[in-house]
Amino acid sequence: MTMHTMASLAEKMQQIDFAMLSTHTEDGQIGARPMSNNQDVAYGGDSYYFTTEDTLMVKDIERDPRVNLSFHGKGSEGNGSQLFIAVEGRADLIRDQHEFREHWTPDLEQWFVQGADTPGLVMIRVHAERAHYWDGADEGELEL
Repeated sequence: MTMHTMASLAEKMQQIDFAMLSTHTEDGQIGARPMSNNQDVAYGGDSYYFTTEDTLMVKDIERDPRVNLSFHGKGSEGNGSQLFIAVEGRADLIRDQHEFREHWTPDLEQWFVQGADTPGLVMIRVHAERAHYWDGADEGELEL
């Protein structure tokens, strides 16, 4: 039986490059987009994503910062077991280039060719408040 802590989940999340980031749209629907976390997941459950100011996602977060992240990767049991993590949290929009540089990785330049100097760049910090996981036959929930 695998009992995860936020630290062990964050470690697993670092190994899963893409997450689905879900927001609440203007008309109350759920909007989901694939986002790369670039292995930038902090021990306390914070994760960081980059986008541009002109996206619907930014408008959704400005209106309602409650978001969900969904991760899928290899489970702890081996033998092809699967790991699923659902994170509920609050998103902050960061527009500070100094903070961009603290979380920037060269892989991001495939989407933002001017790097951290890309006009209209926005960093989204998602602070986890609750996480639910399914790791093979084990499951659990963490309140943060």
